[in-house]
Amino acid sequence: MLVKTYASAVIGIDAKTITIEVNVSKGIKFFLVGLPDSAVKESHERIVSAVNEIGLKLPRKQIIVNMAPADIRKEGAAYDLPLAIGILAASEYINSDRLEEYVMMGELSLDGRLKPIKGVLPMAITTRHEGFRGIIVPVENVKEAAVVDGIEVYGMETLKQVVDFVNGEFNPDPVKVNTREEFFQHLGTGELDFSDVRGQENVKRALEVAAAGGHNIILVGPPGSGKSMLSKRIPSILPPFTLREALETTKIHSVAGRLDSGTSLMTTRPFRSPHHTISNIALVGGGTYPQPGEISLAHNGVLFLDEIPEFQRTVLEVMRQPLEDRKISIARAKFSVEYPASFMLVASMNPCPCGYHNHPERECVCGPGAVQRYLSRISGPLLDRIDIHIEVVPVSFDKMADKRPSEHSALIRERVMKARQIQDERFRDKKDVHCNAQMSSKMIRKYVELDEASLAMLKNAMEKLDLSARAYDRILKVSRTIADLSGSENVLAEHIAEAIQYRNLDRDSWSE
Repeated sequence: MLVKTYASAVIGIDAKTITIEVNVSKGIKFFLVGLPDSAVKESHERIVSAVNEIGLKLPRKQIIVNMAPADIRKEGAAYDLPLAIGILAASEYINSDRLEEYVMMGELSLDGRLKPIKGVLPMAITTRHEGFRGIIVPVENVKEAAVVDGIEVYGMETLKQVVDFVNGEFNPDPVKVNTREEFFQHLGTGELDFSDVRGQENVKRALEVAAAGGHNIILVGPPGSGKSMLSKRIPSILPPFTLREALETTKIHSVAGRLDSGTSLMTTRPFRSPHHTISNIALVGGGTYPQPGEISLAHNGVLFLDEIPEFQRTVLEVMRQPLEDRKISIARAKFSVEYPASFMLVASMNPCPCGYHNHPERECVCGPGAVQRYLSRISGPLLDRIDIHIEVVPVSFDKMADKRPSEHSALIRERVMKARQIQDERFRDKKDVHCNAQMSSKMIRKYVELDEASLAMLKNAMEKLDLSARAYDRILKVSRTIADLSGSENVLAEHIAEAIQYRNLDRDSWSE
């Protein structure tokens, strides 16, 4: 008897429906075809044990299973459930009438329980798009799938429950999630707050400007000056997720298997902080069977590279294109996948190998040229993509002991959101531009018009401070954001002056 069940394969951050054809006939062999990987091939033993545990037995006949389309590689143990149901239906142990209405996915344990899987959200989206009635997933994944409305979503604990459901003997209510209510109810900023930080007012201001315009930023300072502490609080001042951003980010984390059990939607912006020993593939994504990397997991959030000169140069260089294109394309011989990677890069570094160059109290012990060699570990093209450079100096004892509360993140966030609203209006006709940091050179000329005083100040600064040519556009972008924060329609000299302060590493005299 020939029976079909339906599953789903994740490709990139999207899914494609897989048809599983099972034919049981005379013979004694088991054949599984359709480009399955080792985990899928090993499903036979798991299915045999799970079926025995629910009181049934696989027939002593020839079983041929085809997973179509045959040119898409099937990976992982999530196909256990549709394979088991297909074999039982083809063996006439269960009714096959309802199988064409549902997509089902789940890994089987030997006792017949269903284990959670990854990539459920894009699977549910494809299920709705292709007109199926519903989807059956492990109970731990049900809230994630239920984010998608318009389909029935069932969370099952065991193979026995799925068998009874297909036979019409078990009829639970489908799980429903009010996506908007769930999203806004849990929308938050996290536990870290800028009110915990004493002093560092100039650095807080630079971070506020960076958050308001989506600018990449690098913090340079000695050990213990608070670079990591400040960076970890940046998500608390970024604008809250929109529902579209939350769904897009949740899809990526679902595919990577990074969602917590029982989570429906991500409600806080991601903050990713990979170790400096990370490989190229782990950072940008890829592998034999491509998976999202850290830059995609940081999509719509922050990628923090602590002590950026310690990262391998080749690792840093592969970020250059994603920083410009805000996506990463991974090509293989038979297919290619694309992952979004629109993130805010926040980097930190010591000013020199010993860490105390330009320190107000401690003396640098590095040899001649060591500061410049240390900085040169970051290539010019990569540094060119970082809009704001800010020095972080150690906080004095008096400021650390000051008990007066610092400004809360909520207040900073309000100003950031107002500036972002101005940018949303400015770029409403631009499809791929949402903040000032994404402006092209042509757009900079259009939206940053300088008066004579501003031009004179910028010219004077570039000549006297030995600023490089690449600093020019960055200063204009940042000054546009500073003007937005102050509610000014035009970029004034005071905005240019503040933006110039944020280009420390471009000064030829900095490393002397």
